[in-house]
Amino acid sequence: MSLTTVKGRDFLSILDFSLRELGAVFGLARDLKMKLKAGEGYPLCAGKTLAMIFQKPSTRTRVSFEVGMHQLGGHALYLNAGDLQLGRGETVADTARVLSRYVDGIMIRTFKQSDVEELARHAAVPVINGLTDWEHPCQIMADFLTILEHKGRLEGLKLAYVGDGNNVAQSLLLGGARVGMRVAMATPPGYAPNPELVYRAAAEAVESGGEIELTNDPVAAVRDADVVMTDTWASMGRENEHDARVALFRPYQVNEALVAHARPDYIFMHCLPAHRGEEVVNAVMDGPHSVIWDEAENRLHVQKALLALLL
Repeated sequence: MSLTTVKGRDFLSILDFSLRELGAVFGLARDLKMKLKAGEGYPLCAGKTLAMIFQKPSTRTRVSFEVGMHQLGGHALYLNAGDLQLGRGETVADTARVLSRYVDGIMIRTFKQSDVEELARHAAVPVINGLTDWEHPCQIMADFLTILEHKGRLEGLKLAYVGDGNNVAQSLLLGGARVGMRVAMATPPGYAPNPELVYRAAAEAVESGGEIELTNDPVAAVRDADVVMTDTWASMGRENEHDARVALFRPYQVNEALVAHARPDYIFMHCLPAHRGEEVVNAVMDGPHSVIWDEAENRLHVQKALLALLL
């Protein structure tokens, strides 16, 4: 696929790209990864600037985007929302219009999906969703690249997610359905993903030949899984619920007894940061099936591919 195919577009949801376009991102990400390991430069964003707006704290998102732009020959500008006029009452629309006059692209990590969508409506440059309470599409792109590296395919695999039906879980449902995976998700009663999003994922699965399975039984979800995933039980902004969630989610811990139901060659993934001893035990997180560090690294490579394609 030509690098110009998606140039100038936004990436707000995993469903913003077709299956073919997702494949182009993965292909370029693998190429960029190989070139980096070989010490070769690939300045696809030379002279370009990415504005990075953060309303939520970040380790992986900030570092991977900032380093990625540097490696592509461009520049990343960190903008804490509290330092912007956005934090003093300027509208999202006006912020979008102003930044569009200065930069070549905007990445935003915030709370409301509606804020990202409004930013994109009024920006004249591509907008990338670095995380909202609704979706985390860049993370799922890194997850899928990691699965491709270890399993050689996405279509037909069973991916089991155990824990909170949060933004990561919702993007996994949408993305897994688009690429033809069987996504089995186990959450406590009352903590399932948003019903509207589940409906969209189910419709995608019909088209792709994938499957969506929601359950309250973690063993049923993990049984014969090729990939086992989890995330923190209390996402950013819900820290005040932590103690209550720990008690409620305890049966959903990914431990040695649970992963014994997965396929013998399963891989374990976690988007990080992890609360060791809560959603996952050390024996799994640091065990031979864990690919979490490959997964974390792949944020860099897949986001570089997105930047090169969009900017």
